[in-house]
Amino acid sequence: MARRKKGLGDRHKKILAVLEHFQDNVGYPPSIREIGREADISSTSVVNYYLDQLEEMGYIERDRKISRGMRLIKNAAGQLIENIRSAVDEIFSVPLAGRIGAGEVFQPPPSGFGVFNPEESIDVAMSLFPEHENLKELFALEVDGDSMIDAMVNDGDIVIMRHANQARNGEMVAVRLTDDDMTTLKYFYQENGKVRLQPANPTMDPIIINDPTNVEIQGKVVLVIRKMQSAPI
Repeated sequence: MARRKKGLGDRHKKILAVLEHFQDNVGYPPSIREIGREADISSTSVVNYYLDQLEEMGYIERDRKISRGMRLIKNAAGQLIENIRSAVDEIFSVPLAGRIGAGEVFQPPPSGFGVFNPEESIDVAMSLFPEHENLKELFALEVDGDSMIDAMVNDGDIVIMRHANQARNGEMVAVRLTDDDMTTLKYFYQENGKVRLQPANPTMDPIIINDPTNVEIQGKVVLVIRKMQSAPI
């Protein structure tokens, strides 16, 4: 069952603790990789995702033009400012299944969140989805590559997927090509007895599958969480 909570989650608190330690004891902010290492988060894009949330809540300030450009906001008493919006979104954790590009095989987590590591998950506001959305059917993937850039899906972005084994023409899906044992994120089209997997990048050709039985649909994209650009570290 999806976990529900309000306000700061465990990962938010870990990142704030890292920032406070560096600000009080080191004298300069940590890098994205240092935050990830200290907070036990392996993906830099996931670290950025939580930093963006903390910035929106008013806990930190960020300057993306410079390396280590972040600052923990405190009031005169030395306490964290509690200026979260009056109506805080209820959030839930979506299992992070891995990365998807054109070659790396991932295994979608079981439907229903039977067992998953909460440290490998993405917190998402429930208000981003329609009320009828079955939260137990969702999982997350980190995008590897630029084949979908014209669909505003860039390298390092997080796509929230819904478990599915069928798709309509034009839907963006995660598919496994069983004959090549590879997975990819593409637009799906079934036409003339074949399957066309269409990239959203004019420099790339579509993948034409002559035998549709070699195409295994694993999920449909329902939300894209974009990675914020930051200065090189």
